[in-house]
Amino acid sequence: MAAITETESTSAPTVRNSRTGLWLLAPGVIWMLLFLVLPILMMVYVSFWTQTTFKIEPKLTLQSWITFFSSDTYLGALWTTVRIWLTVLAATLLVGYPAALFVGLFVKNKTLSTVLLVLCVIPFWTSFLIRVLAWRPMLGKEGAINMILLKLGVITQPIEVLLFSDLSVIIGMTQIYCVFMVGPIAFMLGRIDPSIIEAAQDLGASFWRIFRTIILPLSMPGVVVGAIFVSVMVLGEFATSAALSGRKVNLLGNIIVTQVGSLKWAFAAVAGVVLTILMGAVVATLLRVVDLRKEL
Repeated sequence: MAAITETESTSAPTVRNSRTGLWLLAPGVIWMLLFLVLPILMMVYVSFWTQTTFKIEPKLTLQSWITFFSSDTYLGALWTTVRIWLTVLAATLLVGYPAALFVGLFVKNKTLSTVLLVLCVIPFWTSFLIRVLAWRPMLGKEGAINMILLKLGVITQPIEVLLFSDLSVIIGMTQIYCVFMVGPIAFMLGRIDPSIIEAAQDLGASFWRIFRTIILPLSMPGVVVGAIFVSVMVLGEFATSAALSGRKVNLLGNIIVTQVGSLKWAFAAVAGVVLTILMGAVVATLLRVVDLRKEL
């Protein structure tokens, strides 16, 4: 009898804690269902509606999907989105990793490293649109870059490809999103025990061997997190490409904005579903590289 009473007394707090945990989870779960799952399901549903020139009817059809995958414009936008994303991802990693390596590993003073990270975030104190449009006077035919190169004698005539091209979009996106690569990598590098590197140096290991066998593997969780941040934002971009390419570079985001503005909801929904699937595939692939639950 005493054993039964003891079992009941120990199980009661467990049940109570379980109910408390469910109540704590409820707001987040409800929020995700209402503002993530439900909109995605609605977008998938609308993508099968019948789209005509002037109206849309809730009659299910595959016509919008067939139009999307048989149109050179839509497929071209999909390929351009993937190409720009891969280029910007590589550029942010190439620019951001050395900066993060310096801030997270070479700067020993924590206060100074924090100040340097804050300096990286300073551009975000201004409007996103201002940061994008600020590149126009820099990259134009009579912009600052061309003027400096002309005065130095590096070029004899202005470089036109700097603005209203793929290159201008890549430059703008790299500058805007590079900080999202620097932060996570610097955080992971700051967690590396200096004694491990000192031990490797005492054993005669060169810097490049230490980097290849110690620093890079231990910083991979930060690289993956930064890559996820950059990928999600670049894949959903439309403002930067519209402002810096003169609407010559069409991403899936631009297609969605254009179709919504033309009241072609079914076509916009198809592009949105394709973009969502692409983002999901990218994030799932990146999460397979490193087990973030284990590393973080």
